Amino acid sequence: MTKHRLFWPAAVLLALLLANVAFNHAFLSIRVEEGHLYGSLIDILQFGAPLVLVALGMSLVIATRGIDLSIGSTVAISGALACEHIATSARPGALSTVLEAVAISLAVALALGLINGFLVATLDVQPIVATLILMVAGRGVAQLVTDGQIITVSSAPYKMIGGGHWLMVPFAVVLAAVLVVLTGLLTRRTALGLLIESVGGNPTASRLAGIRATGLLVLVYVFSAVCAAVAGLMISSNVSSADGNNAGLWIELDAILAVVIGGGALTGGRFSLGGTVLGALTIQTLSTTVYSMGIPPETTLIFKALVVIAVCLVQSSAFRARVGLRRRPPSRPSPHSGQGRNVPRNVSKHEVGA
Repeated sequence: MTKHRLFWPAAVLLALLLANVAFNHAFLSIRVEEGHLYGSLIDILQFGAPLVLVALGMSLVIATRGIDLSIGSTVAISGALACEHIATSARPGALSTVLEAVAISLAVALALGLINGFLVATLDVQPIVATLILMVAGRGVAQLVTDGQIITVSSAPYKMIGGGHWLMVPFAVVLAAVLVVLTGLLTRRTALGLLIESVGGNPTASRLAGIRATGLLVLVYVFSAVCAAVAGLMISSNVSSADGNNAGLWIELDAILAVVIGGGALTGGRFSLGGTVLGALTIQTLSTTVYSMGIPPETTLIFKALVVIAVCLVQSSAFRARVGLRRRPPSRPSPHSGQGRNVPRNVSKHEVGA
C-alpha cells in the first residue's frame, strides 16, 4: 500500500487535516447557509482551485522535461485584461461583456503559450530561460494593462467564476474538477499521455519512433498558459479586482511544489494528475492551517518548505530503508560464489564441473 504513488501525498494531507481537527474540533464541519456550502474544507477547495489548475498545466510541462515559470505572470495578465475590459465597458454587468472578457483573456494566454512553445520546441531555448523571459516581461505587461493601479469591477456574472456557487458548491471547484477530469480523459484514455511521457523520458528514442515532439511541446505550453489564464480569472473574480503586481505572485513555485509533492519527477518522463491535485490541496491546506492556528502568515513559506522536505524524504526509498520504514532487498549471491548450489566448501570447482 505504501508503494502506491498517491499514498504519501494523501498521508501528508490527512495528517494536516487531523492536526487542524486537534486544534479546532469543528474544522471538518460543513454547514449550509442560504443554499450554499460553507466550512474550512469548502474554503480549501475553493481557494485551492486556481492552484490546482496551474499545477495541472505545470505537471504536463514537467513531464516533457520542461518548466514554466511564466504562469504567475499569465495569471496577472489574464485577470488584468478581463477586469480592464469589464471596467471600461458600457454594460459591465452584462453576460456578453463577461464572455468577451473571458475570450480576450484566453486568447492572449493561448498566444503567450505559443510563444513559450515556439522558443522551447523550435528555437531550442532552454525552458527555464524561455519562460523566465515571459515571467519578467509578463508582470510588466500586466502593470501596463492596469496602469499600475488596482482595477475594481462590479459584475455579478464575472463574480460567478471565482466567488459564485452552483448547486450549493463553489463554481470554481466545479470548474476545476471539470478541467481535471477532461485532462485525465485526454491523457489517460488516449495515447496523448503516453506520447508526452515518452518525449520527456527519452527524446531521442521518441524522435526515432516517429513522434513529433515539436507539436507536443507547443501543446503542453499552450495548455499550461490556458490553465493559468482560467486561474487568473478565478482569482480576480473572487476579489472583484485585478492587481497586476501581486496577482499570481510566486504561484509558479507553488505549482512546482504541488507536482513534487504529488510524486512527479522533475527529470520528466512521468506525471500523476491525481498526485498533482493532492499536492495542490496539501499546499492550500497548509496555508489554511497557518491562518487558522494564528501563526504569522510570514512564516507560511517556511512551513511549505518543511512539508515538501518531509514528503520528499518519505517518498525516497533510500531514506525509508535507512530509518527502517522499508526493508532492504536481500543481496543476491555472486554468480562465481558457491552459494545457492549446495556445494560443500571442501569441494573444488573442477570436481563440481566433473
